[in-house]
Amino acid sequence: MFTESEMATMNIASTLLRSRAVASLTSPHGVDRYLELVNPMWAAHEVRARIVDIHREVDVPGHPPVATLTLQPTSTWRGHRAGQHVQLGVEINGARRTNRVFSISSPESGPGDRFTITLRANPDGVVSRYLVEEARPGQLVHLSQAQGEFLLPDQVPDHIVLISGGSGITPLMSMLRSLQRRTHRGRITFLHYAQSPAHQIFAEELAETARSGYGVDVHLLHPELGDPALSPAWLSRLVPDYTDLPTWACGPAPLIEAVRGAYADSESLHLEYFQPPRSTAGLAGGEVSFTRSGAVGENSGATLLEQAEALGLRPESGCRMGICFSCVATKTEGTVRNVLTGETSSLPDEQIRICVSAPDGDCSVDL
Repeated sequence: MFTESEMATMNIASTLLRSRAVASLTSPHGVDRYLELVNPMWAAHEVRARIVDIHREVDVPGHPPVATLTLQPTSTWRGHRAGQHVQLGVEINGARRTNRVFSISSPESGPGDRFTITLRANPDGVVSRYLVEEARPGQLVHLSQAQGEFLLPDQVPDHIVLISGGSGITPLMSMLRSLQRRTHRGRITFLHYAQSPAHQIFAEELAETARSGYGVDVHLLHPELGDPALSPAWLSRLVPDYTDLPTWACGPAPLIEAVRGAYADSESLHLEYFQPPRSTAGLAGGEVSFTRSGAVGENSGATLLEQAEALGLRPESGCRMGICFSCVATKTEGTVRNVLTGETSSLPDEQIRICVSAPDGDCSVDL
């Protein structure tokens, strides 16, 4: 953390370093390239962070571990609101920087404040496995500013519901912790599904929250042990007027589909998919061409990102679930289906998110 005097000094320095005069002197590389050579934690525009601590939250033999990373960002970090995420970039074994999106798990932060991300080491992932299993305190990572509209309102209603499953708990923990820090005087119903008690993320903190009360009703559910799956009947018994209550839900696709079914057309529901659903893939058949690289393949019906990677391409991507917009590319012709909504579009020269767009038949993309 920075002191007030340090922050004031850095603000003055940052104003000077962002000036046009300094930009012209450091062209074409930019002032941040030179600052990074002197001190990686100095920046005028970019956001970087040093890993301060890595804490294992869950470590069940035979299952991917979960860890919380505490990050000290540069003074260029503008802070975050509860529920937001951040793009994190890391260079692994000297390879090109790879970016992925992770939800922030700590309470709301201000400029230059430390914050945490909590992530599972995805067996098929590169960045998450590296951060959980190989990264060390002191290491530098690259960041975006906080992003996302999965947010609490400025004026939080008296009673809200938070529903999560697996690693989808992270943005909701940021919300819960922020409300506790604000001394929210209303009621919070917190429901979380985990595979078993041993797989429970933030287990000790949630147990303490459940014991202390203060308007937070914590329900930790483990269907494999006989706890009920989410259904309208069960929710009605737990929270009789739940469809009228502002609700935030985040988790894997099966849980989110169950939540959507339970809430029907309720306008009180706010959703964030932890994984994109696969029930609305494109129609296989035809040819997919990536015109800039010259790569061509048979359309498998998978997303354009997956098909590009199968052909050996490495397009820019982040969250892989349609949130961060880092994979936007131009579809020059053809029809694509949004795997999140099922909607199709055949417009030419259209900007699409290739991580959640699957082609129906022939399709060409400028990649």
